[in-house]
Amino acid sequence: MAVGDILFLAHRVPFPPNRGDKIRAHHLLRKLATIAPVHVGCFAESDEDRSGKGELDEISASHCIVNRSKPLVLAGAEAVLSGKPVSLTAFHSARLESWVRDAITSRNIATIVIFSGQMGQYVPDDFAGRVVIDLCDVDSAKFDSYAEAGERVWLNSREGRLLAREEERLCNRADHTILISDNEAELFRSRLTSEDGANVAVLGNGIDAEFFDPSTVTPDAAIASRKGPHFIFTGQMDYRPNEQAALWVIDHFLPVIRSAYPDAEFHVVGRNPTAKLLSHKGAASLTIHGEVPDVRPYIAAADCVLAPLLIARGVQNKVLEAMAMAKPVLATPEASTGIPALDGEHWMVSPADADAMARRASTIIDDAAAKAAMGKAARCFVLDHHAWDAMLAPLETYVGISHAEARNAA
Repeated sequence: MAVGDILFLAHRVPFPPNRGDKIRAHHLLRKLATIAPVHVGCFAESDEDRSGKGELDEISASHCIVNRSKPLVLAGAEAVLSGKPVSLTAFHSARLESWVRDAITSRNIATIVIFSGQMGQYVPDDFAGRVVIDLCDVDSAKFDSYAEAGERVWLNSREGRLLAREEERLCNRADHTILISDNEAELFRSRLTSEDGANVAVLGNGIDAEFFDPSTVTPDAAIASRKGPHFIFTGQMDYRPNEQAALWVIDHFLPVIRSAYPDAEFHVVGRNPTAKLLSHKGAASLTIHGEVPDVRPYIAAADCVLAPLLIARGVQNKVLEAMAMAKPVLATPEASTGIPALDGEHWMVSPADADAMARRASTIIDDAAAKAAMGKAARCFVLDHHAWDAMLAPLETYVGISHAEARNAA
């Protein structure tokens, strides 16, 4: 194995770890820092992102945080002129490009680890070390799904096509291309135009089960004081698949479940709810909570956590968090990919059909013992299968740097 430092490039500051991509990047960085000195290049989009500088100071040997404020219109114009996907032009920075070059020249960089495909553009063609790219999921397929659903068909078709080309380029460039689940890895291989997919590996998502421990959390008092049953959906609410899922619940599931349970309530918990979601604010049986300091009390107060995603890629952290909190989860097949739990034992999986989902929900609403048993089984499943240490154990082999060699060379 090579002896040297690691260059870690991520499309967002991995602190604080409060959304799906940042959670994974956070744990990847922490694992890499146990292997060798890590130099981190990343983007910040908010004051909250910039507040992560202190943690980066502590964990990294050096870092560069670039403020990302490029308007989408400008990124789109650059994409059209350059023939590139908007996802790349939106995350292009001459400053970060220069910093990467300087880091490779002045540091003993043995391995570059890329988190998310947008950052692959920063790997110099002449870099002779090892390259590991964590795509997480197949972003190009997500844009294809948007186009197939009739959303901005030309733009999304173009983005999907060009991103697929970039994903294949990165796969050919990398020593290891990482996906988040077996399903995503198989999908990725199926979209390659060449036979070269041997370097594709899987690193699943973990969960901090000590943090998401129901025995240490008091349920939100306002929710717990009302009869219910209470259903909750969590996530970054300006992310299109999350917005779409929450609106589906409001328009389809909630009326059906309230016909059987008149006191049923739906809670949307997560930052940046869109104008479409906020237009429903104040409706009976619905609460748009927005950003909260700690999502755990809201999960703890719920009778059932919903994950009715219609378009989903990779492993859903929101599902693992709810399962760790010993809550029954009702998910669509799209939201359940990459988690090998058993339907009816660890969770409930149902197509996005309001009547069918309401019938599944009633099996735990009407049976307190069944609800408790499913919650207990869910937490046990997460403890057994989704600890971060176990998920990230292969990373040392992928980066090609021995922890012992790096420590002795320091």
